[in-house]
Amino acid sequence: MTILVTGAAGFIGSHVAAALLARGDHVIGIDNLNTYYDPALKQARLARLRDQPGFTFQVADVSDRAAMEVLTEAHPGITGIVHLAAQAGVRYSLVDPYAYIQSNVMGHLVVLEAARRLKRLRHLVYASTSSVYGANTEMPFRETDRVDIPMSLYAATKRADELISYAYAHLFALPQTGLRFFTVYGPWGRPDMAYYSFARAIVANEPITLYDDGLLKRDFTYVDDIVAGVVGALDRPPETGTRILNIGNHQGEEVRTLVTLLEAALGKKAIIRSAPRPAVDVEETFAAVDAIGALTGFAPKTPLSLGIPRFVKWFCDWHGV
Repeated sequence: MTILVTGAAGFIGSHVAAALLARGDHVIGIDNLNTYYDPALKQARLARLRDQPGFTFQVADVSDRAAMEVLTEAHPGITGIVHLAAQAGVRYSLVDPYAYIQSNVMGHLVVLEAARRLKRLRHLVYASTSSVYGANTEMPFRETDRVDIPMSLYAATKRADELISYAYAHLFALPQTGLRFFTVYGPWGRPDMAYYSFARAIVANEPITLYDDGLLKRDFTYVDDIVAGVVGALDRPPETGTRILNIGNHQGEEVRTLVTLLEAALGKKAIIRSAPRPAVDVEETFAAVDAIGALTGFAPKTPLSLGIPRFVKWFCDWHGV
């Protein structure tokens, strides 16, 4: 199979590309290598992929219509797309809202148009987010829940992507799966994520801020478990239309538990400050994973108590701690 992976230099994208290459697929990776966080980390992720047979990479932005048209013309044999490129981050959407519309909404539309041109395409898998559940309070979050109360622009753009995908599935019979990711973490992770920024602060003896005394809960999901679910979903396209699946660890855990595990793995105590929860943050996330489990056999295997030490080992190696 020949798989296009957008956001291939990103956290999840690089892990997915590596898994596909390991099983013998050809992978065409694209990424715009923007400066939202240190591009050196993105280049290091790519370096792990470049020497593998079957990997091709080019710098491209998914919202660039001309570039995506050239790409599909050059690679008409693409059989699958894993669309992970996006402007991530809930809080940054308060800083640069335009980036979210351009990357997440326009970018998603351009990828769908590219998919329409690929005659051999079997399946498009794209990244959505647990943030679409917004102010929902009934746990666990289920794919059948209402998702019309977003708490951030980021969530709104991802819900827009889901709706646009429904329209394209209806109009053009384009097989698609949207995956609602729940707080992905692990080695080669994003520096803007809480677990990563907490680790940096602890090492530097700088304070960390815990909202509502660290009592907020997140469904922390280890990246290897995420990759297994992404690949499993990719291999099972819907017969018709599109579908939405949660992909998480099926366990909400307090943020203060995360901090305790980081302290233990790093061998240092955190300097903690408390603050009220920001308006863009939800109180808890918790994924029901029955649907993806029934479809793919997905079953998360990595509890936070195992995943955080693995992340810390990579973090210390990467930063020379």
